[in-house]
Amino acid sequence: MQKGRIVKVSGPLVMAENMSHASIQDICYVGDLGVIGEIIEMRGDVASIQVYEETAGIGPGEPVESTGEALSVELAPGIVSQMFDGIQRPLDTFMELTGSHFLGRGVKVPQLDHQKKWSFVATTQPGEYVEAGDILGTVEETKSVVHKIMVPFGIQGKLIKIDSGTYTIDDVIGVIETAGGEEKNISMLQKWPVRRGRPVKEKLNPDQPMITGQRVIDTFFPVTKGGAAAVPGPFGAGKTVVQHQIAKWADVDIVVYVGCGERGNEMTDVLNEFPELIDPNTGESLMERTILIANTSNMPVAAREASIYTGITIAEYFRDMGYNVAIMADSTSRWAEALREMSGRLEEMPGDEGYPAYLGSRLAEYYERAGRVLTLGSDNREGSVTAISAVSPSGGDISEPVTQNTLRVVKVFWGLDSTLAQQRHFPSIDWLQSYSLYLDTIGKYMDQVIQEDWSGLVTEAMALLQEESQLNEIVRLVGIDALSDKDKLTLQVARSLREDYLQQNAFDSIDTFTSREKQFKMLRNILQFGREGQNAIKLNAYFSEIMNGSDTLRDKIARSKYLPEEELVKLDEIQTEIFTTMREILAEGGMSID
Repeated sequence: MQKGRIVKVSGPLVMAENMSHASIQDICYVGDLGVIGEIIEMRGDVASIQVYEETAGIGPGEPVESTGEALSVELAPGIVSQMFDGIQRPLDTFMELTGSHFLGRGVKVPQLDHQKKWSFVATTQPGEYVEAGDILGTVEETKSVVHKIMVPFGIQGKLIKIDSGTYTIDDVIGVIETAGGEEKNISMLQKWPVRRGRPVKEKLNPDQPMITGQRVIDTFFPVTKGGAAAVPGPFGAGKTVVQHQIAKWADVDIVVYVGCGERGNEMTDVLNEFPELIDPNTGESLMERTILIANTSNMPVAAREASIYTGITIAEYFRDMGYNVAIMADSTSRWAEALREMSGRLEEMPGDEGYPAYLGSRLAEYYERAGRVLTLGSDNREGSVTAISAVSPSGGDISEPVTQNTLRVVKVFWGLDSTLAQQRHFPSIDWLQSYSLYLDTIGKYMDQVIQEDWSGLVTEAMALLQEESQLNEIVRLVGIDALSDKDKLTLQVARSLREDYLQQNAFDSIDTFTSREKQFKMLRNILQFGREGQNAIKLNAYFSEIMNGSDTLRDKIARSKYLPEEELVKLDEIQTEIFTTMREILAEGGMSID
């Protein structure tokens, strides 16, 4: 194959001449070491190559060889519970080959294990007509995930041979005869270029909530299966913990977690925690349904740009099997910084704050690959990819370009507030600034599932929190004694909402996750206390009488977040106690609520 020659090296950007035979997005082996790079610009026969490994020691005159293939991922059994780098090299295998905890340069590592044998069970018969996306059979990849082997894109015809048995991912498991009479050998391995979205039959309206178990999210700012959400916030506000919590507890089948330019200790936390956590749906370790892609801050910056594409391509592959997948990118700001660095080295015209002018379109391309879809195939499977990304604006300034371009394309904004974080209120999602455009759709869905007025409670609770914000302005000016008893009770109930409902301890074994039934009953009790208290005040009860007479009750409401899921009947008992207590308070004052 014709080879080019390096003429310039500028950090992760290498320029090579005599490359007229190559194309944009081709993968190349650069220099005598053969480090991996991708062509991102062509000017005549000079190619600009972003290199995914360290370029120190590489100089002009060294050879460059193009593979003629785009950056692709291998899709086959062996992906789940693995940890890859940004271009899908398995880090465990890398460490075994190099004998080092650091990435060696020019080391060629297979993306998946091509020697391991898997037990394939055919679910189709010879003679059947199959098309792209149809499931030929299954492999039990982990105890939590059944890997479905699909007909590759672009192939359809009569299945003339298929056998159950034990195979490597390269072995032929079946043969399809196309309409033109050509016989196509089918293996369990597919390859797909990461920068191209996998095709679907139809995009569906995302209308089912993704239950995360985080009360502030599920109640006020829900995200749907197939939706897109952003978590902007300053350093220390808890972006990573929010993403970890969703990865642990969201009701999805597969989680793809992309550590994109973040600190290595955060990926270490995931590696240490996830194997120990039990998936409530399967009873197995969470790692049994998790795929990690690590491109931490000390790893090559160019691979950071590829990492989120690698992650979402893997997510789309499992979506095509009919699974609900969540992809966490932590954080897209670091990805955008990699774009900015490469753009600067290419001497492109900079946009806002030095980011390339195409930043917004690249972000939109990524988030558009999320969604709930009807997959290819004849059985009308539904699958979804939910994209949740952290954004790390400098100094918490959400007016900067990455946050603003992200908010243009996502429908859920969980804005983290450093003031709340300093007050140790976690998750530190600001309920006055955040929003979800799925709220009405999910409210209708929840009303049907719970068979109660869920959306009415949510509206009432948010109105209370907004009223509290206005009353606090008055308190700061003239003091709380100037408020009426009605307003004092409003502040008390809003405080209960904040401290007993929205505040959640990610490190408490019970409070870390709250089912939607428990969320409904907790919220109902807090608001019921407020309603009954306001009724009592209308009947001439004093605020001090209500507070003194309900100490024990308010303590029970506050501690209800620590009730195990199997003891939810106690929340119904608290509701009954609210009515009883208020009647007793009124009776002591010689009044009656009837």
